[in-house]
Amino acid sequence: MAEVKFLLSGDTSVTVEFGNEISPAINAQIRAFNIALEESRIPGITETVPTYRSLMVHYDPGIILYDDLVKELKGLMGQLSNIQIPPSDVLEIPVLYGGEAGPDLEFVAEHNKKTPEEVIKIHTSTEYLIYMLGFTPGFTYLGGMSEEIAAPRLKQPRVKIPAGSVGIAGSQTGVYPIDSPGGWQLIGKTPVRMYQPDRAEPILPKAGEYIKFYSITQAEFDAIAAQEAAGTYVCKRHPRKEGGQ
Repeated sequence: MAEVKFLLSGDTSVTVEFGNEISPAINAQIRAFNIALEESRIPGITETVPTYRSLMVHYDPGIILYDDLVKELKGLMGQLSNIQIPPSDVLEIPVLYGGEAGPDLEFVAEHNKKTPEEVIKIHTSTEYLIYMLGFTPGFTYLGGMSEEIAAPRLKQPRVKIPAGSVGIAGSQTGVYPIDSPGGWQLIGKTPVRMYQPDRAEPILPKAGEYIKFYSITQAEFDAIAAQEAAGTYVCKRHPRKEGGQ
């Protein structure tokens, strides 16, 4: 385990950094620390934000001062090995691949000397760990994508990418939850609303969960989109099996 660093991040937050790489092991440490922090009920903590390799802790300096908070945080480190991390859920996300929904699928295939069908098969064969959310509300930073379908970012980013677009950039994949600019290679689109501000839980995915993409037809896309518009569609979630792919 790398030396844990406590970094000043403004006048109301501290970043607890667990390492310098993207890995499931570091993610497990972050999740365990977040659980320990919740159970400790340290007064003055207002929010925690997990990232790839750290946890940002927001606090109220009117209740607890920085030095006192860091002392409390350091005191939790010895408890991490005793924390039971609950099993992660797998969130199933339907995707219409190629065509207008995925205008860059052909490029990703050609770049990797594969057929579009092979790219889809590889992309849907993995359970992707959600390391963190960011960039826009509900944008998923996923780990575990095969290098076999890695592709460079666009040289000229698009000004507007439709919500639901599924993209690849380098060896990462993710879903654009709202209309926004972006430079990822678009291989498909989901009718599922990853972010809906008037929903009881506005952001669908959760850090620490996994996403499993599966391919659907245009007719299935349209049917799910209609259910989403009516507020009746529910994404499937199931507990992840130990050692799942």
